[in-house]
Formats: sequence, C-alpha cells, structure tokens
Amino acid sequence: MDGAGSGGEEPTAPGTVHLVGSGPGDPDLMTVKAARLIESADVVLHDKLPGPEILGEIPEEKREDVGKRAGGEWTPQEYTNRRLVELAREGKSVVRLKGGDPFVFGRGGEEAEHLADAGIPFEVVPGVTSAIAGPAVAGIPVTHRDHASSVSFVTGHEDPTKAESAVDWDALAATGGTVVVLMGVGKLPAYTAELRDAGLAGDTPVALVERATWPEMRVATGTLDTIVDVRDEAGIEPPAITVIGDVAATRGRVVEFLRNADGRGEET
Repeated sequence: MDGAGSGGEEPTAPGTVHLVGSGPGDPDLMTVKAARLIESADVVLHDKLPGPEILGEIPEEKREDVGKRAGGEWTPQEYTNRRLVELAREGKSVVRLKGGDPFVFGRGGEEAEHLADAGIPFEVVPGVTSAIAGPAVAGIPVTHRDHASSVSFVTGHEDPTKAESAVDWDALAATGGTVVVLMGVGKLPAYTAELRDAGLAGDTPVALVERATWPEMRVATGTLDTIVDVRDEAGIEPPAITVIGDVAATRGRVVEFLRNADGRGEET
C-alpha cells in the first residue's frame, strides 16, 4: 500500500533510486561510484547494454532484467518506471543500470521525471558514454584539429510513435564535422541515403564499432557509398556505433600501434 504500514506502524521511508551509467561495457571503464552503488544496492534493474562482464558480477538474486525478452519483445518503459517507484516505496536502494551514460539516449531523463512526479528521491551517476568511448577505443577521435571541429550525436532508434523523424539529416550534412549514430545499425541504409541526398560526398569515411570495449569488439570501415555492403559482409550487429566523417579514416593511420586490453579491436 505505497509504503504505508499497518497496525499503527510508521510508513516506510522511500529508498533512493540511482540512475547509473555503466560505461561502454569494459568493467575497468565503470566509475568507482557506479561499482560501489551496484555492490550495495538491494535491487539492480538493468538491460543488456552494460555487457556480460559487468552483469555477470552482479548476484543473480538481486538482478532484474528490464531489457530485451525472449522472442524479440522489449520491456515497456512504463513497466520499468512503475517498478522503480514500487521498489523505492518498499524502502529499497535501487540501481537502474544503463549502458554508457544514463542521460545520452538512455531514457534517464524520462525516468528522472517519473521519479520526481512520484516523490521518489533519486541520484544520477554519469557514465563514460559509448558515443565517445566506442570510437576512441577503435582509434577514432570524434574531434580532430585537422578534420572535425564539431560532433553531432544522433539516435538511430527514435520513438516509433513519432509521425516522422526529428533528425534533420540535411542540417547534419551541411554542418560538416563528425556524426555519431547510436543504435543505428538496422537503419544504416536509410540514413546513409538521407545524407547522400543532402549532399554529403559518397566517399566520406564511415566506421562501425560493434560492442565497443567488450571482448568480442569488432570494427568495420568503409565510405558512405560502401558501408551498407561492408556491414552485411562483416555481419555487424547491434549494439554498434556508426561514425561518419573524416575522423573515421584516422583509424588506418594508428591501428597498427593501437593496443586495447584483452585484444579488443578486431578489424573486419
């Protein structure tokens, strides 16, 4: 009954919900605070994006998967919102664990608003965003004095209820610099065509970084004209990051000397 006691007992004080970013997947890139909160939490609500190494360290009895289900179904956001409030009202310390940073296409803002509306105290624990870390560990800087003085972060997986895309691909093509698309492997043909139609040159370098910092990380490179075929031939699958712009070509100049932990960074 929303934390209310019975028989004259005082209502249970709500617990705190921690909106935690786990980083791109390598446990060594998780913040000290994130690790401490995960260890002390009563319940950890997570999806798949934190990666198997991080999730594998959390005791099964305190993990709740609110990500992808069997058969390709996803846990509705409304359920996750309700569950966060429910657990907090039981007085539990709750970690809502997200890949990367909770406020970079992680729906952390929506969850924060929902918790505030319900009167639940919460804390935001930023994480290393995969939008920057993913390209970086592949040897690709998202900005570079010689190649890009701006970077744009775009979601490739917008709200399906929108009547039309809110992404202005014409403006992105005109702006220049680097475009980083998260969760956009499936829609790669659509937005590469949009960028070409907007005037971006077909020989613009493009890189795909799959499972950045995970043990099975892979990198595939091409151009705006070829990257869809490269994706298909390499079998690149989600989760993956798309980097569009001249910076994507810098990988070829550094990869021979690039060393990531555990051999991460296999070229395809």
